[in-house]
Amino acid sequence: MADRTETSEMTDDGGLFGRPLFEDPSARALSRVGVVDVGSNSVRMVVFDGAARSPAYFYNEKVMAGLGKGLAETGMLNPEGARRALAALKRFSLLARGMGIHPLTVVATAAMREAKDGPEFQAEILRETGLHVHVIDGDEEARLSAQGVLLGWPDAKGIVCDIGGNSMELARIGNGRVGRRGTSPLGPFRLQQIEGGPKKRREHIRKVLRSLQGELDSKGERIYLVGGSWRVIARLDMERRNYPLTVLHEYRMTPANVIDTIDWINASDLTMLRARTGTGAERMELVPLACEVLRELVDIFKPSEIDISSYGIREGMLYEQMPDRLRARDPLIEACRAAEAAQSRIPGFGKNLYNFIQPIFRHAPPDRLRLVKAACLLHDTTWRTHPDYRAEACFDNATRANLGGLDHPGRVFLGLALLHRYKNSRAGSRMEPLFRLLSEEQMAEAEVLGKAMRFGAMFSINQAEEAGTLEWHPRKKVLELRLTEYGAGLMGEVAQARFGALVQALKATSKISLAETA
Repeated sequence: MADRTETSEMTDDGGLFGRPLFEDPSARALSRVGVVDVGSNSVRMVVFDGAARSPAYFYNEKVMAGLGKGLAETGMLNPEGARRALAALKRFSLLARGMGIHPLTVVATAAMREAKDGPEFQAEILRETGLHVHVIDGDEEARLSAQGVLLGWPDAKGIVCDIGGNSMELARIGNGRVGRRGTSPLGPFRLQQIEGGPKKRREHIRKVLRSLQGELDSKGERIYLVGGSWRVIARLDMERRNYPLTVLHEYRMTPANVIDTIDWINASDLTMLRARTGTGAERMELVPLACEVLRELVDIFKPSEIDISSYGIREGMLYEQMPDRLRARDPLIEACRAAEAAQSRIPGFGKNLYNFIQPIFRHAPPDRLRLVKAACLLHDTTWRTHPDYRAEACFDNATRANLGGLDHPGRVFLGLALLHRYKNSRAGSRMEPLFRLLSEEQMAEAEVLGKAMRFGAMFSINQAEEAGTLEWHPRKKVLELRLTEYGAGLMGEVAQARFGALVQALKATSKISLAETA
């Protein structure tokens, strides 16, 4: 097993990923980057808009081709799967051309690297579409998938487990780096070919997993799951638990919950589960076998927690290009900055707003401060929405947006703070089921943040500190507003009412004074 922790070196022509995207970050900042993943089960094209720390998904299309179905038995690519994959790649090539994307990076994994006719199909793709398909080995697949997790989860530490149709890759991550990794034949298509029924499959799965567990020296760590089959199981876990938020990225499960869900899936009608979750037939067909692998993975690796990552090999290809200085940035804050620049009335005011209200949160831990920063950057991004729905639009944007570096309680905290940015009360909100992901204390903190933004955003249009400063005295429970002469003129009826609402949310008393002039 390789123990590389650095990215592979480029050849003179740019190697696997072509010309580096970040040679001139200023020139590439708004470019669109297209990648295609030719897997054993699906062929997917993703176009990232903005080659930055937290790029947006401009385009995303998937075809469940089943290229590797039957590979373990025949040693050849599935003929129907190859036909569907080629048709998808032709379409993707034309779409990329229409979007002005060049080159389109295409990688292929287990099916094409293991099939006898893989090289022949690779040549056919080049001939028919002009696309150069890079067939990567299991070690490289594990590395890229792990890098995808790091794109959205910079502080991730533990084991990444990426399941495909014909293989399953594992990689150790921590400190922003990918370490040891391994590959295995534990994809559902492979397991379909194991003779002897469930007992023999279980013996085979356990033997392979014990070997991987020994190689990665892993036990009791967090496991990050990547891959379509894992995402379906997580979505079913949400369904079983009546979980109120169906965003899969950073969804977290306990080992006990996972086992309960596997038992529930095995006892349920898969057709009924498909209808309840909107899962495709091709994907659901593989879920029972994926459940068998996951059950043994939990038993052998004994993870402390099991987390779902929507980011994988495609995001890993983009992360490959990032210099360390860009990787070090917070993906949540970068995404919020981009949203503010594109959608707010006064881009840049979010920083001023944060500086103004920050004294209230002076003693907050770093994890809370980053949510305060994110909220200030997003506070005005839904201003075009009808006023009657602006609070709900803010909440929806925060809880349902494709944001990295944000767990589910963090999403709801951010959404609730933004709701209170536009609305004093949350009573009767249709979002109430989501509030149960927060404690009463967290909801109170979100309300304070929202009302601080509600006051600060209208107190002064430009630099708030030119009008006044806030000082919070937590022991005395006093919020002091020190006004300049200019600020005294801004402290009208509406501003006074909003300041009063903030003081009430803090369960404090207020003090308004004139700042001393030099």
